[in-house]
Amino acid sequence: MSISSQDSSDHLVVSSIDADDAERWAVQVESLSRSFRGQPALSDVTLQVPRGAVFGLVGLNGAGKTTLIRHLVGALRALQGRVRVLGQDPTLSPERLLRRVGYMAEDEALPTWMLIEDLLCWCRSVYPDWSDDYAAELCDLFELSPRSRLRSLSRGGRARASLLAAIGHRPALLILDEPSSGLDPLARADILEAIIRTTADEGRTVIFSSHLLDEIDRVCDQIALIHQGRVLETIDADSLPQRYEERCYRANLPTPEVPPIEHAFGARRNGAEWSVVVDRQRGAGAEPDSERWTMMSRQPVTLQRWFAGRVQTPRADSLLASTPSPVGASSDAFSGGQGGIDE
Repeated sequence: MSISSQDSSDHLVVSSIDADDAERWAVQVESLSRSFRGQPALSDVTLQVPRGAVFGLVGLNGAGKTTLIRHLVGALRALQGRVRVLGQDPTLSPERLLRRVGYMAEDEALPTWMLIEDLLCWCRSVYPDWSDDYAAELCDLFELSPRSRLRSLSRGGRARASLLAAIGHRPALLILDEPSSGLDPLARADILEAIIRTTADEGRTVIFSSHLLDEIDRVCDQIALIHQGRVLETIDADSLPQRYEERCYRANLPTPEVPPIEHAFGARRNGAEWSVVVDRQRGAGAEPDSERWTMMSRQPVTLQRWFAGRVQTPRADSLLASTPSPVGASSDAFSGGQGGIDE
């Protein structure tokens, strides 16, 4: 993808997405911005999702994840910027494109009067590539009886039925928007297993949006962090612990200051002890004065710790409540904004 720039004659060089790019990327988003009632929901978002990847979107509730996904499925037209899904503008021929896309969202409800077999019949009529054999496998996996009525199922059962409808045609791209929020652990495990199976077969692509970081950590190859409508960072999941580390220091003298380390962020304090996240790719930086600071530990960063440090809000810190920390860190050292607007 080529980004817009100025040439020597001062004319705007319009960005383009060529055929080679379309073969390489399942999703391409370029300089996408969107506002609602004067409030920005997305700001200059640029994103590329490789074909065959399991790609995670993480962010606080209201960060802009759902607004981005609504552009990907053609529910919103790009007013500023460009969106391509499987090489196409999703708003030009949404019916044709969505035959190759599977989509499941937390708030997308199926008609509860339907039997599972009615749902399968409807899907068969909509998707030319619908696979009865694969759907039967999924019914067995999800313990869904064809004669069960959707209204009689638990919330987890209805979520499994929605996932069945989203992946039974073996889509080239599967988009899951908070698919397991509020579900029991067994239902969540089913969804994750189905994601892995879907992407493992024939190199299909999954975009998985969730604020449940343990899910993202388990299944995603690449992760994009969205905060207040902006993509703060996109990173390979495997490289996260190599690039970032968490360091813990004890202050030898009374001080309200954060340990002075270059390329550090996400400072958290517990009494005289501090922990920070350091970006080793940008350089380790000099250690703080040993008379004032003693290093207690250093370790590869976890996804949860990286996320909370990057978005720097108490809401993010609450995600770490169940994650052991070498300093028993609390949230009182965080500063910054209050997260994104409603999507």
